[in-house]
Amino acid sequence: MSEEKPKLPYRGRIAPTPSGYLHQGHVQTFRTAWERARFYNGQILLRMDDLDPARCTQEYANACLEDIKGMGMDWDEGPDVGGAFGPYKQSKRSGNYLDALKKLYELDCIYPCNKSRKEILSSELLNASGEEYLYPEDFRPQSNVQMDEDFPGKTNWRFRTNWGERVVFVDIKKAEQSFLVGSDLSDFLVWRKDGVAAYELATVVDDYLMQITEVVRGEDLLVSSARQCLLWDTLGWVRPTFYHCELLLGEDGKKLSKSTRSLPRLFSGS
Repeated sequence: MSEEKPKLPYRGRIAPTPSGYLHQGHVQTFRTAWERARFYNGQILLRMDDLDPARCTQEYANACLEDIKGMGMDWDEGPDVGGAFGPYKQSKRSGNYLDALKKLYELDCIYPCNKSRKEILSSELLNASGEEYLYPEDFRPQSNVQMDEDFPGKTNWRFRTNWGERVVFVDIKKAEQSFLVGSDLSDFLVWRKDGVAAYELATVVDDYLMQITEVVRGEDLLVSSARQCLLWDTLGWVRPTFYHCELLLGEDGKKLSKSTRSLPRLFSGS
């Protein structure tokens, strides 16, 4: 590796979502994260991003642990489980996310959203890549609601972006990245009406609290990193650095899915 040595002690993380079995794309990303931590004599954490109770199961979580260990990877801290480090679990950390949501509310950066997915799709406002729909500015409520004891209530909450703003960050592997609000991204969910933090908020809060200095993830999450940069900046926290790995594609040219468990064949040599 030829890049400049990190100025802070290196802390990375492996963060699978146990909503399916790992595939070779995960192997590539997780191994890159692990190798970079070891190269810089840093630490690597394991975190289960198991926010969605409808999709994430213990079966998948157990399979993730088995496969990560089967890849010969370890991690350096976590909750004590029978004298060994277990993974952190986002499903156990909801209080941290609610505290951050309240701070965003106090900064007047979020608003309640009652628009359905169907209504958002009907706007036909695709982003520049054509991969997701933007949330129209005129869908925003005219006025915010007052925080009460029931906050955040049974409603979605979105982060208010500034259309026309550019979000820029330097990716260690892919150089400078620039995204335009209103073209590449727009107002995004930070809290769901079922009482669960959205991915973007939970990830930023955990990476901050766990003092992660570098985030290694797939290049399909570049726009997600831009959204997270907005949260890092708004909350007044120093951003981590980013390293986005190239995606592995299937024979059909599409991103690999989690539908089948194929990794054990890699470990057995068959």
